[in-house]
Amino acid sequence: MQARDGCSVLGERVAGLCFGDLGTDVRVCAAQCVLDGLGVGIAAAGEPAVGAVRSVVLADGGRGTARLWGTSELAPARDAALVNGTAAHALDFDDVSPAMGGHPTVPVLPAALALAEELGTGGPELVTALVAGMETEIRVGAALGTAHYRRGFHTTATAGTLGAAAAAARLLRLSADRTATALGIAATHAAGLKSMFGTMCKPLHAGKAAAAGILSARLAAAGFDSARGALEGEQGLLRTLSDAPEPAALHTPFGDPWHVTGVLFKYHASCYLTHASIEAALAVREQGLDPSAVDTAEILISPDHIGVCDIPEPRTGLEGKFSVRFATALALATGRTDESAFTDAGVSDPGLSGLRERVVTVSSDRLDRYQARVTVRDRAGRTWRAEADAGTPSWTRSPVEQSARLAAKFDALVAPVLGPHRASALRERLLADPGDPPSAAELAALTGPGAAR
Repeated sequence: MQARDGCSVLGERVAGLCFGDLGTDVRVCAAQCVLDGLGVGIAAAGEPAVGAVRSVVLADGGRGTARLWGTSELAPARDAALVNGTAAHALDFDDVSPAMGGHPTVPVLPAALALAEELGTGGPELVTALVAGMETEIRVGAALGTAHYRRGFHTTATAGTLGAAAAAARLLRLSADRTATALGIAATHAAGLKSMFGTMCKPLHAGKAAAAGILSARLAAAGFDSARGALEGEQGLLRTLSDAPEPAALHTPFGDPWHVTGVLFKYHASCYLTHASIEAALAVREQGLDPSAVDTAEILISPDHIGVCDIPEPRTGLEGKFSVRFATALALATGRTDESAFTDAGVSDPGLSGLRERVVTVSSDRLDRYQARVTVRDRAGRTWRAEADAGTPSWTRSPVEQSARLAAKFDALVAPVLGPHRASALRERLLADPGDPPSAAELAALTGPGAAR
């Protein structure tokens, strides 16, 4: 008996998924992903990269039904997904999936919410589509393997395109066969280069993936075809874009595991691979270190950091997010690593840049990619050490345990844009009852400063 191809397997699972299949933990985590994704996206509404994409979309003159987050503007679903996906990744403050090796919410949520607004989709259907998309992209990312990322591809852009397509196909209620076709179409769209990290092109990867996912699902609905070997074929996505693919990951059933429950949220506004170093530096600072007395600081990190977050002399706040030396110096010196800390002025500050120059990095194969050890020596000859592991969720028995911290992050990001009352209303609605999630219309009404004109 011939084994089914990955597109067919995933197509059946996406088309067959129901809200009732999602347990409480899955629903809570999905709501938290929506909360965090909207939070970082709304906060980035004024970012130059987002403004540029938004101006191009609005100049095209297409009137639509989907909200551009943080504004009163509307656009067609695919254009809104492009803008909102770019916004959700612009601050590099969005969530991470270790299994995927990328950012799972930012390609899928913008596509799902924009299309759901157009379709008038209810809350349970929207959450089901979001989970279907995230479970799909994480499996594709795992199948591409770490070799894909090391080769120079941005998994958020590549696997994320298939996740967005899966979510869109679920919202359009495509059959399993048509969903498989949509995934094949998405596979030929998948692209994104790590060489773009530190530039506006990195967040564009998420926006482009979201928009391409909607296009792929709509083409499949219109009768477009694609190759069924799109993922595992001789010249399919896995073999073309990875030196060591792991195709078995495509065939793990939804729920075995639920990858959405393993999503990691950022509490520092920088590349996630800097987070263990930041946490270790903060621990050293809490031990009583005087930052002004630092002589040298050594960071022991995984080789996976090289080429990702090792910009040695960042020139902009955006580049600072991808400089583990700057991020560690910032944590040691100020104890603050929120969005306001990663600025152009910050990276050029003489005190911070001077401390950054005294930070050295050493790679070790013995460390996991989310682990780090920081050793600081002060001018008095004392040594301070700490280590951290940022590779596990910040909850043990229930994901509700991390809701308060996510709510505080959301309020800090959204209140300055929408005002505290609207930010509070959006937060409370999302976290109120995982069994009664808000509809697309409810979310759209709360993601802008007022009623859309």
